[in-house]
Amino acid sequence: MHALMVVALLAAVQTPQAPPLMQDPQTILLWAGGAPGALGDEDRDKPALTIYMPPNTTGPMTAVIIAPGGSYARLSMNNEGRAPANYLNTLGVAAFVLRYRLGPRYHHPIELGDAQRAIRLVRSRAAEWHIAPDRIGMMGFSAGGHLASSAATHVDTGKADAADPIDRASSRPDFSVLGYPVISFVEPWTHQGSKTNLLGDAPDPALARSLSSETQVTASTPPAFIYHTNADATVPVENAIAYFSALRKAGVPAEMHIYECGEHGVGLALFDPVLSSWPGRLEAWMRLNGWMR
Repeated sequence: MHALMVVALLAAVQTPQAPPLMQDPQTILLWAGGAPGALGDEDRDKPALTIYMPPNTTGPMTAVIIAPGGSYARLSMNNEGRAPANYLNTLGVAAFVLRYRLGPRYHHPIELGDAQRAIRLVRSRAAEWHIAPDRIGMMGFSAGGHLASSAATHVDTGKADAADPIDRASSRPDFSVLGYPVISFVEPWTHQGSKTNLLGDAPDPALARSLSSETQVTASTPPAFIYHTNADATVPVENAIAYFSALRKAGVPAEMHIYECGEHGVGLALFDPVLSSWPGRLEAWMRLNGWMR
């Protein structure tokens, strides 16, 4: 064999291959013709999904809809949106970052309606996006965790005769992933900023209770993975404990990790040698339960 050919072959074998490139994210509106209850025509009035697809989209893939946190007043779209989406893509999971409407401009039930619409939209287009319609989860951080837990505890199977085909799909996530979530609006450890932004200054106590996710868990509530820190001074860890306890009482599979140290809002916590272990534990949980294959 010619010497130059041998060198070329050796170089091809020994040179590490570049990882496959992720697809460029695409943003689509939840309602193409305008969202119900919209108060204007700005981006903040147009709930949307930004789609992050892994390189291999042959499927059927697991999908996760991500609700960033921000006290229902803003959205941490990078730390609690794009970064988790990119991580999920490395696992072969399709990710959809949700831009939902916010208070004090919008109050309940607008935010929950946006989350439910996002789940229905992904499920209704599962075949097109090579997604398994029974492996669609919802992830949320902080107030986004409240929204994700609300979507998990306020579900319907869809309307079979709806004119909009998206409304025929179920709004129930198959599993939820909650990072340092806001859960209760009735306990002393409630995160008052999230409560006020979502429900207003003087909410009806019955409404506040109905949106305290620990009070709404049933045996049909989707399984959950939860992580929090004992040192969280913004959203007390009692929120996570209350939801986990309610799931356990109802017989719903759940896994919770409470770390001793760590401030609120760390997202994937990539630069913390201890907290950064939680995404790996999430992956193990998803594989154990068949959410990833």
